[in-house]
Amino acid sequence: MSPYDTRCSMNHACAPLRRAVAIGAVAALLAACGGGGEGGTALSTAALSAVAALGEKIFSDPTLSASGQMSCATCHDPAHGHSSATPDQAVPAGGAGLARPGFRKAPSLRYLNLTPAFFFDKDGTPTGGLTRDGRVDTLQDQAQAPFLAAHEMANGTAAGVVAKLRLADYADEFERVFGAAIFDDVDAAFARAALALQAYQLEDADFHAFDSKYDSFLAGHAALTSRELQGLALFNNPAKGNCAACHPSGRGADGSPPLFTDFTYDSLGVPRNPAIAANADAAYFDMGLCGPFRTDLASRTDLCGAVKVPTLRNVAVTAPYFHNGRFKTHQEAVGFYVRRDTTPEEWYPLAADGSVRKFDDLPPPYQRNVNTTEVPYGRKPGQAPALTADEVDLVTEFLGTLTDGFRP
Repeated sequence: MSPYDTRCSMNHACAPLRRAVAIGAVAALLAACGGGGEGGTALSTAALSAVAALGEKIFSDPTLSASGQMSCATCHDPAHGHSSATPDQAVPAGGAGLARPGFRKAPSLRYLNLTPAFFFDKDGTPTGGLTRDGRVDTLQDQAQAPFLAAHEMANGTAAGVVAKLRLADYADEFERVFGAAIFDDVDAAFARAALALQAYQLEDADFHAFDSKYDSFLAGHAALTSRELQGLALFNNPAKGNCAACHPSGRGADGSPPLFTDFTYDSLGVPRNPAIAANADAAYFDMGLCGPFRTDLASRTDLCGAVKVPTLRNVAVTAPYFHNGRFKTHQEAVGFYVRRDTTPEEWYPLAADGSVRKFDDLPPPYQRNVNTTEVPYGRKPGQAPALTADEVDLVTEFLGTLTDGFRP
């Protein structure tokens, strides 16, 4: 088996993880692969393999798109946590003329190598998988979709991608790595290009550096400011921010660093974003696990609206926020969490009768799926929110410590 035929940090054994042990098991895999030390991973000083080095070139090559101007790095900018570099643009635009709007905010690619394959735990909780709806399980599979999507690189077919690979500056290198006849088999060549992208993401430590200020703090090499410590306390406090309920902040039992996600899914009732062109159609809804892009769970109406809980690592540099890019700052995002139910008119439009059209980005039958029970939700209009305005600022200051590349 190739070391890149992976589902979770080079180990197929993670596929059947149960949610109760998912975080600990993934942390163990992280430690086994060298993560969680005092300055990054064991791969951080290693040269890339020939496959990964090829993947690095593919990742940054705009000639592989129909426009000739879009590469993987266009929507996954290394300077922005391998996420969108355009906080004022809710979703990227692609296609042959770079004018075809997308549907979801481009997610960060950081730390995806540690995401378990999609599964339902013993309690029926959906967990793991890549993309916002968990519909693919490997980085190789994930890498193929943007090449073909009409609103992204827009090649349409694998043959279109391979034709461009034949003309790339590194075509000879591609043949040396995968065989002189590789381009004669379109499907194999396309799969190998995606394999190279997977290898690049697995090997290049920038995708899983674990070198934020918070990591240095946990290692005893840096101190958080008073306000950052207060923000951390609020983040962890189950009666205040309660953020750690889905974004655990503590080390694993083996000492491995936190990933700030529990890999599950949640329906938060994020307001509809009019900046997404598809939303001009009142009948269009992005319902996460139950569609429209994932189709195998379409009948699971209890999951409609649930979207993957992302890592909060690098959150300060990966605006805009949520799957639909609704908020441009993480202060707004944290404010929405704590004031969604206390001042709903701040976030949602008003109906003709003056009532608030709460949870307006889900069809009415599925609005019952929105999380209204966990702190900080469930408060009534007019009640005090779980966090004050200053406490929101404290939490966002703490979140700023999760950005990779900290240097004391």
